[in-house]
Amino acid sequence: MSLDIDSATADLWNNATGAELIQAIADGRFPQLTDINDHIGQIITRAEPGHVEISWTPAEKLCNPGGTVHGGYIAMILDNAVCLAGASTGARFMPMLTLNLNVDYLRPVLAGTRYTVVGTCVHPGSVRLVSNAVLTGPDGRPAAQASASVLPNRAFAR
Repeated sequence: MSLDIDSATADLWNNATGAELIQAIADGRFPQLTDINDHIGQIITRAEPGHVEISWTPAEKLCNPGGTVHGGYIAMILDNAVCLAGASTGARFMPMLTLNLNVDYLRPVLAGTRYTVVGTCVHPGSVRLVSNAVLTGPDGRPAAQASASVLPNRAFAR
């Protein structure tokens, strides 16, 4: 990873566990690793080993012609959650690569509505990790869910 960063940020990158670094992103103490979070409206709110929470309020720009959020963006936010859940289990943060992602769309996702996405790593293997994610609406009902296999992106090994 090549960032123009201060020593406190470098120290987090070099020494924080996966969960600690993800929580530092949530707290604004570490820069987001990609602009995609801003594009889709993702805000990481909480991280602990094997568990991440994301707040998501999709914008109109993410809607399909039918007026609901496009399934590809729903899959993207679920993919982010399963990857972050896997990354949260590491002794050091390492972005994950998705091997497969199975998504179940349960009800429409609407722009301008705040959703919660919870990712849980159910198998923190050393090579392959398995995680689940659930996207829940303000009524507490799931709108979509996913399961995935992910693996550490060794390009970020340090």
